Amino acid sequence: MSTAVPERKVAGRLSFVDRYLAVWILVAMAAGLGLGLLVPGLGDALAEVTVTGVSLPIALGLLVMMYPVLAKVRYDRLDTVTRDRRLLLPSLLLNWIVGPALMFALAWLFLPDLPAYRTGLIIVGLARCIAMVIIWNDLACGHREAAAVLVALNSVFQVVAFSALGWFYLSVLPGLLGLEQTGLDVSVWEIARSVLVFLGIPLAAGYLTRRIGEKTRGRTWYEARFIPRIGPFALYGLLFTIVILFALQGEAITSRPLDVVRIALPLLVYFAIMWAGSMFLGRAVGLDHSRATTLAFTAAGNNFELAIAVAIATFGASSGQALAGVVGPLIEVPVLIALVHVALYARRYFTAPAAGPAPRKDATHA
Repeated sequence: MSTAVPERKVAGRLSFVDRYLAVWILVAMAAGLGLGLLVPGLGDALAEVTVTGVSLPIALGLLVMMYPVLAKVRYDRLDTVTRDRRLLLPSLLLNWIVGPALMFALAWLFLPDLPAYRTGLIIVGLARCIAMVIIWNDLACGHREAAAVLVALNSVFQVVAFSALGWFYLSVLPGLLGLEQTGLDVSVWEIARSVLVFLGIPLAAGYLTRRIGEKTRGRTWYEARFIPRIGPFALYGLLFTIVILFALQGEAITSRPLDVVRIALPLLVYFAIMWAGSMFLGRAVGLDHSRATTLAFTAAGNNFELAIAVAIATFGASSGQALAGVVGPLIEVPVLIALVHVALYARRYFTAPAAGPAPRKDATHA
């Protein structure tokens, strides 16, 4: 039997901010671009202090964004996810084999004459998402515990495999195919430090908050009283991050609109193929809607913080590689928020799980 939930009922459970999130995101993007253009030197000032190569205000926004969602995770249920091979194996396949290979192919197909932008896109494809995907998954009623596990897996593989994959896709594979080769000089420690800051800190804070909150006040109080109080800060952090991100790069984006369009085209194709293909694969292997949704968003999203930091550190802040990294979230944010609505609509095409806890009824708040 279908587990369809009418779209109007889903929307009715969302707060005013959640319901019109696409509007707020577009406003935040416009506000950031406007600030970057209207306030001389703002971008340089914001970029002056960095954390693992990322502007400190962006780093703070990401931490505020991720903490409430990770505080919602029921960590005592993670073992049910780690035993689910139908979820874990497709996730590893999509994130570390299909995703990078697809971005490599699209970068060469769409940008054969623009090596800097092409390299930047390949770097974006190698940086698997460990941050914003938490928000998209939560908004789309994905499985929170599954998202926590998959993001943790991505983090481990990112530390171990990023540099090696960069060498393979920028130097080895192009050489084998008779194409132009590029080097990528980034250490394992730089990747590990980025993962530690952008995932380790909010994950530890979320875990400790739940353990201490449940131990002192009980699970009912924690989920009925505490979570609703901190929940909205995830979206506030998201909007703040978007404003700062586009304020930093407003001039670069608006001064080269045709370049932005050329970079955007392969990104649009990438997000569409990765998300839809992952959703169909999840359904084909028998995942329920919440886990298939988590599989789709963790496969389609990218770690733009890491991609931008690597591009700037290797090629310079004004490089084409850095611009390609910046265009990543410019396209990813509105596309994935649109896919949140597609994911909610797709509920009707999934059957109910045979056993286990009932599907969550909330989108972003307990």
